[in-house]
Amino acid sequence: MIAALAGVLACLLAGSLVYCVLSILAARSYLRAKPPQPGTDFEPVSVLKPLSGAEEGLEENLRSFFEQDYAEFEILFAVRTVDDAAVPVVRRLQAEYPGVASRLIVTGEPPYPNAKVYSLERMTAEARHDLLVMSDSDIRVERSFLRRAAAEFQDPKTGVASCPYRAVPGRSWWSRLEALGMNTEFLSGVLTARLLEGMKFALGPTIVARRRALQDIGGFPRLKDYLAEDFVLGNLAAEAGWRVILSSCVIEHRIGSQDFRHNAAHRLRWFRSTRRSRPAGYVGQVFTYPLPLALLLVVCWPAVWTAAALALATAMRAASAWSAAGWVLADPLTARYWHLVPAQDALSFTFWLAGFFGDTIAWRGRKYYLRRDGTFERIA
Repeated sequence: MIAALAGVLACLLAGSLVYCVLSILAARSYLRAKPPQPGTDFEPVSVLKPLSGAEEGLEENLRSFFEQDYAEFEILFAVRTVDDAAVPVVRRLQAEYPGVASRLIVTGEPPYPNAKVYSLERMTAEARHDLLVMSDSDIRVERSFLRRAAAEFQDPKTGVASCPYRAVPGRSWWSRLEALGMNTEFLSGVLTARLLEGMKFALGPTIVARRRALQDIGGFPRLKDYLAEDFVLGNLAAEAGWRVILSSCVIEHRIGSQDFRHNAAHRLRWFRSTRRSRPAGYVGQVFTYPLPLALLLVVCWPAVWTAAALALATAMRAASAWSAAGWVLADPLTARYWHLVPAQDALSFTFWLAGFFGDTIAWRGRKYYLRRDGTFERIA
């Protein structure tokens, strides 16, 4: 039986090594694509910012959008209540940048399971422009972001663009590990999917979309019951015939500091959501873990060849990680804490296994039930 288990692990590891090669080729393919040259005469943009609370770094995150070097844009903010802690931050920035068109919308309690979708719907209804940048509150961008993003929509067939992001952790050790995973493991998976089947999905932190593309998929009411509304948005847009792309604009995702309990709940929510959004892809995610697979193989069958397999897996994982974090993201975190990548891989592998079990998640202090089709509902 041990020999059979070793054989299975060896096969999975072989597939994982192939995946590492593909992820390196995928990073090269992404970098070879030449983005259009940014200019100053592209269409006006509405930036949509759903807010909830004043998390770490919020003011500087929002400031980076007020300071955009772009001819015509507006920023819309949405909060549930007037006493939300984010409101004073928005008011200070509005006073500091009176030349930037900006509005604050109080939405009230959302009638949808996905509160973010409701906020986006309310802001879109009041947005003046047709090119929409939907960006989370924990995102920080360079001054040229809007120019570069708008340039990618010169092709009228382009309907949705997702921005790859470089995760920046807070002070906690757990957030540092999660950021390493985002910058090496997660991005590699996105790039590999782009290489093999093209972009048929979108990524949540910042999405740029045409208003007409959103209308063609049924608008935000079509997304209101999905936890992974970003994935579904991109998927539906691709099915509707729109071109979905991975933008050349790399943004910063400031994930803040979390203790282990909150970090674990966040990871479980993400893994369970992914399992429901794309079940087959979730199972195939096993190939993204060469180091845990190689370690299990060595434990199961100690031998010279399994030790050699572990060494090869280490080298290939390092190359794959650097192709995403180093080449694409220019990530200083991975360059400094590369020795923590094996610990992050082991932790991520553990949560991936845990993600096969359970159908509930905790999100912003509330509990939800995840259905098999990726929709969810609040548990009273």
